[in-house]
Amino acid sequence: MAERLICIHGHFYQPPRENPWLETIEQQDSAYPYHDWNERITAECYEQNAASRILDSQNQIVQIVNNYSRISFNFGPTLLTWLADHAPQVYQAILDADQESQRYFGAGSAMAQCYNHLIMPLAARRDKVTQVIWGIQDFKYRFGRDPEGMWLPETAVDLETLDVMAMHGIRFTILAPTQASHVRHIGELIWHDVSGGRIDPTQPYLVKLPEGRSITVFFYDGPVARAVAFERLLSSGVGFANRLASIFNDQRPWPQLAHIATDGETYGHHHRHGDMALAYALHYIEQTGLAQLTNYAAYLQRYRPTHEVQIIERTSWSCAHGVGRWMSDCGCNTGGNPGWNQAWRAPLRAALDWLRDTIAPRFEGYARRLLVEPWAARDDYISVILNRSPENIAAFIGRHGRGRLDEGQRIAVLKLMELQRHLMLMYTSCGWFFDDLSGIETIQVMMYAGRALQLAHDLFGEDFEAEFLDRLAQARSNLPARGNGRDLYERHVRPAMVDLRKVGAHYAMKTLFNGVGEREQIYAYTVDREDYHLLLAGKSRLAMGRIHIQSTITGESTRLSFGVLHLGDHNISGGVRAYQGEQSYRQLIEELSELFLRADIPGVIRMVDRNFGQEQYSLKLLFGDEQRQILHRILTSSLAEAEAAYRQIYENHAPLMRFLASIGMPVPREFQIAAEFAINTELRRLFEAEPLDFDRINSLLREAQRSGVTLDSDGLSYALSRTIRSISEQFQLTPEDRGLLTQLDAAVGLARNLPFEVDVWYTQNVYYELLQTVYPQMNIEAGEGYADAHAWLRLFRSLGVKLRFRLPPGEP
Repeated sequence: MAERLICIHGHFYQPPRENPWLETIEQQDSAYPYHDWNERITAECYEQNAASRILDSQNQIVQIVNNYSRISFNFGPTLLTWLADHAPQVYQAILDADQESQRYFGAGSAMAQCYNHLIMPLAARRDKVTQVIWGIQDFKYRFGRDPEGMWLPETAVDLETLDVMAMHGIRFTILAPTQASHVRHIGELIWHDVSGGRIDPTQPYLVKLPEGRSITVFFYDGPVARAVAFERLLSSGVGFANRLASIFNDQRPWPQLAHIATDGETYGHHHRHGDMALAYALHYIEQTGLAQLTNYAAYLQRYRPTHEVQIIERTSWSCAHGVGRWMSDCGCNTGGNPGWNQAWRAPLRAALDWLRDTIAPRFEGYARRLLVEPWAARDDYISVILNRSPENIAAFIGRHGRGRLDEGQRIAVLKLMELQRHLMLMYTSCGWFFDDLSGIETIQVMMYAGRALQLAHDLFGEDFEAEFLDRLAQARSNLPARGNGRDLYERHVRPAMVDLRKVGAHYAMKTLFNGVGEREQIYAYTVDREDYHLLLAGKSRLAMGRIHIQSTITGESTRLSFGVLHLGDHNISGGVRAYQGEQSYRQLIEELSELFLRADIPGVIRMVDRNFGQEQYSLKLLFGDEQRQILHRILTSSLAEAEAAYRQIYENHAPLMRFLASIGMPVPREFQIAAEFAINTELRRLFEAEPLDFDRINSLLREAQRSGVTLDSDGLSYALSRTIRSISEQFQLTPEDRGLLTQLDAAVGLARNLPFEVDVWYTQNVYYELLQTVYPQMNIEAGEGYADAHAWLRLFRSLGVKLRFRLPPGEP
């Protein structure tokens, strides 16, 4: 019987969500209780697959494994950038998995991806080239090797894209079976029609390209991939493994490769515990000898294609109409909003195409005065994106600049490159994928267009925005209240725009509430404090100073003076202006100080108006996350008053509420609101505190049950999980500390007895590590008669039971 091999590919990707001016993701309320969707999906999927559980028949953990090391995978470069900064342990596990797969399979499992997930058949050729180069270079920077395969966003394909990939050394890619047209044995003349998904997916195929190059394509098994993604195949790891094995056919004489490709988020985010089904399926395949696990690169090392294929160009895996989902009202949508249309897609793309094509000749004309070859410089700009150190930026400009460039010219070069980066980011595919123009993904691509417009205006002195918005206005939301593209741009994009003065105003207002050092990093900007004065009078505060601000992205900088007045609560006003010399600055400081110290607040306000004119700011213009933090501080006293009032109402009527609940009579909504606010607020505070006050927590939980109070399950679960993680981190550093072990055992016991689930994933990982390392040594010491070791083992095993581990034989 011919050899049987199985490969499971996961395409792990999130659309870039960063504010284009700040280069950071601001809080997304829809991801509650997490800060943003990247954080949430990391918790639900990416970290779960880095340490997935294999359970026994009693649902006890017997092994924790890194799924990535046994599958084929690609991660979007923009997602890897975020993971490296915000989830470094997960990021490292992904890199380690590629190393492990090289040892296990003989070739790495990681594949590259076209950089920011734009639809390649709809891209200009030079954008295709840059996307491929950036994807390759990002991969090499992270994984330390050349990629052999590359994932096409949405598997959208045309021959030109394949040729660009092959030209840059990519050996293979993955497509859907419906993207194949005809096949024939290499060397034969007759082509055989396999359209409609009828291609045999168990072998690779060669695509011969117009320029004489070629590339290998693997067509995944469509029915099994659909079952994984949409038909709950992940409800059973054994069922998953057997369904994969059902692809094999004894009549095939070649080494059969049973393989599928789905969104990686299927394993945990779309399907809860999908990572565990994947882990068990991989374990089952290996333990039973059902087949041999492999990856695409390892398969190609051993077996070359024997057939060639013709692809159907301008097709994808997620649009039945080719690539219409990203350019027209083709009929493809999520299915959740009957009666809606996607007629907005065409004018959105047309507006972006107009912007790209209008700017291109101006970019070339300006850039050629500074750079030897502008487009080659753009291709190489990924080296700066990956490392924005001054030395690396200087090296980049040295490679591409026309002679020695002065500071202004160097800034212009970086602005030109950033302009091009955002002109590509604005084509990120998710902007068209969903149902309405007003979706957050579509607003995001408008954000990138807004940043490109701002940079173009700075560089070329032309206003492209008016005509762009005229074109964007032709795209209309399905929700009349949200209007058209222009309305959405004005509502969401314009307020998000940032310049150096706005950064200065943010810094100035921040100084009223948070101490600031000589140098502050405010997202993508460095602020150096050159002079600062803070005056206090009762609830009023006046901050004044001089600062130097520089963008870490473009290098542009300015010196500003500021004055900000806080009159209590949210009443903040002030402004910034260009630094106008020391004499003018000192006079401003002296006059404002004199007025404030005389308690002439109207005079201070008039002087701020007179000196800062139109450059005045208020709390509304603070950047999102810090605005929330400052407002939370401002609201603390007001919330304390509200909490006290609600608590008094609740305590005064708690006996009556308990009685009503006991006889099944509805509790009046007014009492219910007071009770829920009081109990949930105090529970959250207790869950966030270390050490945990178990007596008070349990008392409140009993009170909530007696009074019929609905608990804020998501918020309380998140708060307690973070505290348990904190204790786990401390215990990991000092595992011999019985006090910490006792705290952790009690905290996990509390979590297990709550009426909602609490995530103890991180604690299980720590426990599994210590089970392999510290536990054996403690066993030895206990065997030698040490009482401390005996006590430690009893606590550790108690914790293991609560964490649902299958423990080795020992003391109960």
